[in-house]
Amino acid sequence: MNRELLKQIIFDQHEVIRGAQIIPRRYTLDPQVNYVITGLRRAGKSTLLYSVARDLVQSGVTWERIIYVNFEDERLAGFTSADFQDVLFVQSELSGERGYFFFDEIQTIENWEKFARRLADAGERVYITGSNATMLSSQISSTLGGRYFTLHVTPYRFDEYLDANGQAYTGGALYTTREIGRISHHFDTFYQHGGFPESLRYALPREYVENVYQKVLLGDIAARYNVRNVNALRVLMKKVAETVRSEISFSALYNVLKSIGYRISKDTVIAYLGYAQEAYLLFHITNATAKFVEREGSPKYYFSDNGLLNLFLYDRDTALLENEVAVALLDRFGEKLHYIKSSKTGIDVDFYIPEEGVAVQVAYSIAGEARKREIDNLVRLARADGAAKRLLIVTKEEEENIECDEVHIKVLPAWKFLLEECV
Repeated sequence: MNRELLKQIIFDQHEVIRGAQIIPRRYTLDPQVNYVITGLRRAGKSTLLYSVARDLVQSGVTWERIIYVNFEDERLAGFTSADFQDVLFVQSELSGERGYFFFDEIQTIENWEKFARRLADAGERVYITGSNATMLSSQISSTLGGRYFTLHVTPYRFDEYLDANGQAYTGGALYTTREIGRISHHFDTFYQHGGFPESLRYALPREYVENVYQKVLLGDIAARYNVRNVNALRVLMKKVAETVRSEISFSALYNVLKSIGYRISKDTVIAYLGYAQEAYLLFHITNATAKFVEREGSPKYYFSDNGLLNLFLYDRDTALLENEVAVALLDRFGEKLHYIKSSKTGIDVDFYIPEEGVAVQVAYSIAGEARKREIDNLVRLARADGAAKRLLIVTKEEEENIECDEVHIKVLPAWKFLLEECV
């Protein structure tokens, strides 16, 4: 590696960091810990590192000690694992003191894990980002030997979105008609276009999100995993989008693709869905009451950001509403999040966190027949499972408290649910 070019790349990155607009996020990093930071492409991982670097400089660390390398820089196209040693040489040339190493999208370099472990063993301070979940596989966790903490970064959640737009949402802002109206208006935009931080700069955020989607689909999935039938992959993602809110089996998705002429095996369908989850495009939740095979074979899929889902939908406000609630609940409860659908008990609940006793139904409105349906499912759950104590219905705009057969149900508009229940 040309070390003078490497220095130029590092100093160019310093200029980027100095000029970056940084909105505080909900993440707190321990300054004595090395991190592997993962998440969907353009979710804000790099900006989080910019914030760490600027905090270091503000505390007295010189810029020469900030060694920030973005491995998606085209000038590093020929970089290999053997070139990592040149990074250390350059750091020693720039400063006589220890450096702080920031490696962005390092997963593009084969065998990066060995270098990362070597740095940690040497007592260096290291921050690493990547856009692929394989960075968190058991194999890599073993390779890193517990020397790094992992942190998953998502696109803006609603409170962060409001922060980025300069909108207050605490204290008096939740009690004045004008501020509530503004918060509700922001939610209308948020749940349609999603929370990619950079999308806020664009007059047409949908076009920005489309660009991100294509990079994830073609780069993080198709190219990385050598997908031979990219058209089938595209159609599969569209069909998954159409199933949001419903459980779907691998066999059903296979048959749908087969019926429209895509001759790929069920194993390939399963593999493609796995790739999409490893790139953080999708996630799934399982049925808390089903047997293991059914639980794994018929999950409910959601997109990791509403802007991505909205690329596929037309006039599907309810799907977008449920998807946003799913994203927020996953962010708060992680793998504890499930749904319930039982033919034996007749219970059909959108989201259930058994360990927390929290059950959530999502309905655009509970006017008319929807009211009885949503209430009855929660009441049946409360009778069947005494641990289910916090029962909620999330709507687009409605709010009330319901008492039914000694069961208390809270109805909240989505914007308030996100701010009160998922922060």
